[in-house]
Amino acid sequence: MASTKQWFETVAEAQRRAKKRVPKSVYLALLAGAEEGRTLSENVAAFGELGFRPRIADLPAQRDQTTTVMGQELSLPVILSPTGVQAVAPDGELAVARAAATSGTALGLSSFAGKPIEDVVAANPKTFFQVYWQGDREAIVRRLERAARAGAKGLIVTLDWTFAHRRDWGSPALPDKVNLKSMLAFAPQVIARPRWLTAFLRRGTLPDLTTPNLAEAGQAAPTFFGAYGEWMGTPPPTWHDLAWLRERWDGPFLLKGISHPEDARRAVDIGASAISVSNHGGNNLDSTPASIRLLPGIVDAVGGQVDVVLDGGIRRGGDVVKALALGARAVLVGRPYLWGMAANGETGVHNVLEILRGGIDSALLGLARSSVRDLVPEDVLVPDGFRIDH
Repeated sequence: MASTKQWFETVAEAQRRAKKRVPKSVYLALLAGAEEGRTLSENVAAFGELGFRPRIADLPAQRDQTTTVMGQELSLPVILSPTGVQAVAPDGELAVARAAATSGTALGLSSFAGKPIEDVVAANPKTFFQVYWQGDREAIVRRLERAARAGAKGLIVTLDWTFAHRRDWGSPALPDKVNLKSMLAFAPQVIARPRWLTAFLRRGTLPDLTTPNLAEAGQAAPTFFGAYGEWMGTPPPTWHDLAWLRERWDGPFLLKGISHPEDARRAVDIGASAISVSNHGGNNLDSTPASIRLLPGIVDAVGGQVDVVLDGGIRRGGDVVKALALGARAVLVGRPYLWGMAANGETGVHNVLEILRGGIDSALLGLARSSVRDLVPEDVLVPDGFRIDH
C-alpha cells in the first residue's frame, strides 16, 4: 500500500517523520551511537554486503513466518528490543506492548522503562523483562521477584555496555526530570514541534523520566539518570555472578551482548536459554564489528544448544531473512520501532512491524522458501572475508 498520512511504507520513512515530529534532543537520542559511530553505521552497512540469489518458478503460494523464541510463539521472527524511558509518545512502553500484541509478537521491557511491568504485561503477556547488573544482590533479587509476579515470560540480561558517553558529533542534551527549569530550557525545541507536546497535554501529563520498575517499596522511583548512575557505580559482573543470577530466575534466560564465541560457550555453560549477538546498537565499544558479521561464528560455537537472536542494523524484512539464513532464530529491533512510535504512536510501532513482515514475505517468496524455518546459509551470498569467527 502507498504511504498515507497515517501509514508509511518503509522504516526510512518512519525515521523521516520522527525527525519532523519530536524535539531535536529527543530525535538525536534515538540516533545515539558511541564515539564516532563506526559500529552504529557498520551494523546497517554490513547487511548491504550480503546478497540473495532468487528463483523464478515453483515459488510457494503461502509463506509461514511463525517461530518460537524462549518458549513464546511469535507470528513473525521480530521481537521489540528493550529500550529505556520511551518518552517519545505519551503511552510509551504501553503503546509498544499493544502494537507488538496486535502484530502477534513479543517485546523486551527495560528495567529503565517509564511504565510499570505489571501494566505492560497486562497489555502484552509476551513480555520479557530486561535487567542490568545494578545495585546489590538483594535489590536484583527483588526486581526478579517482581517481574515473576507480574508474569514476565523470560529475563534479558544486558551486558553490552561500557558507559561510552563520548559522541564525536555531540550528545543530545536531556533533562534529569521535567520541571519548570527544564521546561524553560527546552521550550524552543518543543515549540518547534507543537504536536509532540500536544499529545501529552491531551492526556493531562508531561514526559515522565522516572523508572518505576526500579522503585523500592515506600520510595519514589529513581530518575533515569539516577538509575544510570547506580548502574555505573556497580562493579561489572563476573561469570560467577551471572551463574548466580541464572539460578535465581526460574524461566527462560537470555544473555544480551555476545560478540565473542567463547562468551557464547560460557553462556551455554551457565545454563542460558538464549543469547543475543549484539553491540547495543553501536552504543558499546566503538569499532566492534557489525553483529551480522559475528553471527555465523557464534551460531557455530553454540551448536544449536540455545536460541540465538541478532540485534543491530535491521532496517527491512530482507535483513531479517539474511540473519535467519545465517543462523538466528529471530531478531531484535530498537530504533525502527522507536522511530515508528515517534512518527505515529502505537499505530506507528505496528506499522514498522508490518513493514518488516511484508519484507520477510517478499524475500521468502523470491528465495522459494515456504517458511522462515527452511532458510539455510546458501540462501545468502556472503563475500570472502565477511565472517568473523574469533
